[in-house]
Amino acid sequence: MIEYPPFTLNFPEWTDWRLDHVLRHHAGATPDKVFLDVIDEDRVWTYGEVLAAAERGAQELMLRGAQPGERLIIMADNSSELVRSWFGSALAGLVEVPLNTAYEHNFLAHQIRVSQPRWAVVDDVYAARFADDGVLAACSGVDRFWVVDTGHLAEALATFESLGKTAAPWSELDRPVEIELPYPTIRAQDLASIFFTSGTTGPSKGVAMPHAQMYFFAQEDVNLTRFTADDTYMSVTPLFHGNAQFLAAYPALVAGGTFVTRRKFSASRWIDHVRDHGVTVTNFIGVMMDFIWKQAPRADDRDNKLRAVYAAPTASSIVHEFQERFGIEAFVEAFGLTETSMPFMTPYGVERPPGAVGVQLHEWFDVRLADPETDVEVPVGALGELQIRPKRPWTASMGYYNMPEKTVEAWRNLWFHTGDAMVRDADGWFYFVDRFKDALRRRGENISSYEVEQAILGHDAVVECAVIGVPASVEAGEDEVMACVVVSGTVDAAELWTWCGKTLPSFAVPRFIRFCEALPKSQSQKIQKAALREDGITAETFDRELV
Repeated sequence: MIEYPPFTLNFPEWTDWRLDHVLRHHAGATPDKVFLDVIDEDRVWTYGEVLAAAERGAQELMLRGAQPGERLIIMADNSSELVRSWFGSALAGLVEVPLNTAYEHNFLAHQIRVSQPRWAVVDDVYAARFADDGVLAACSGVDRFWVVDTGHLAEALATFESLGKTAAPWSELDRPVEIELPYPTIRAQDLASIFFTSGTTGPSKGVAMPHAQMYFFAQEDVNLTRFTADDTYMSVTPLFHGNAQFLAAYPALVAGGTFVTRRKFSASRWIDHVRDHGVTVTNFIGVMMDFIWKQAPRADDRDNKLRAVYAAPTASSIVHEFQERFGIEAFVEAFGLTETSMPFMTPYGVERPPGAVGVQLHEWFDVRLADPETDVEVPVGALGELQIRPKRPWTASMGYYNMPEKTVEAWRNLWFHTGDAMVRDADGWFYFVDRFKDALRRRGENISSYEVEQAILGHDAVVECAVIGVPASVEAGEDEVMACVVVSGTVDAAELWTWCGKTLPSFAVPRFIRFCEALPKSQSQKIQKAALREDGITAETFDRELV
């Protein structure tokens, strides 16, 4: 039986598991060491500079009247301003709420309504999103918007002024203050962040993450990748996702290392960024690994310092060739949820069976695979729903913010019910098989089937709609989105794709559309998505990529 080795904690006392403590510790110990390297800005920030910037932001927030526990939404692309806003909010005791920059209309309004922010940081290019009636109404409690200048600042400030909202350049958060206010006392169990995850039978839910969990998630990644103060972690996925924020930036902070980021992922320039910035650890999600592999090999591909890659999922059919081509020591993987941290990880350097996501961290989690209807544990080798509970306080979420009924439903019988179907083998390896839930994941983006269905049902000709995931044609691509629709009147796939493009983020627009005379239903008139998945892509299915 394989078990994950015991953890080494960078900060042994759990009461120190707070961003303010970790940042101040390293800024005091190594103030001149580089923490943040933003490729697009051609600029680096030392630990001392990052702390000073975070303190300026925190002081401005407090001078404006910000109180501990209030929410600050951040809708911005990867930048130093985003990181400094996140850190500044932490020092001021605020709750950071990162929002997906692809969201607009009902998607965006819902997340703002749930989180009830008083403050906002927004890139200038996203200001127009707040002119939507639903979004504007959801922002009734926002006292002030700080706008990040990416070249459209004046236009964005004018937009907020026309909407009757108070807005100022983000630079206001970076100005020195004459009188410094005392910083609030922050506890490890206090709420640090709200990260939104996909809804399945309803709108997306905001996962309430305490400071201790944010730290622990990062500590897990430090152990997974063997990250040290001498390492440099690069992530080019969005910082509004956990895979970049608490599984890349925060691990670098915990270990006292360096974090490198840029706004967009580029497969063709990836190895250049790795080489030029001395990257030793990086992460992949979805098809990133495959996209890089398909780039033309270069004679100098191995001329880099890259040691470890955290890929979720790992494209197992090319992993050994990938390691050889780029001279990588180890690929590691883990499996977890925003709600629970990571109960499974792959021991560093240990060969794992293809498809295995890791072994259990017995020191930190109880896990079981159970019948989702009865919660009775299934035997080894049988398919069961992954159910999790932490062994230590504050290493899992505090529930779904402003959704108590969803919290109770997910944590029934004192276990967190993931809705994920998994199998465990006799050696202790766990394998993800499918989803009992209807949430989808496409190229690293979580998608709520419910929210996509609601958008499609807004079309006058659509009578019924069921959104399902079908296997992606690219390894590690996870799901492709398929909409099965019943319509009245005349409407074609092209019209529905155009409609979806107006109301959905681009990654959530269905690739496949199938017109049905009726959707299969149970006796209780619930749509049987399992039957639709079994049919899959039929000859009558329209493929947007072909069209």
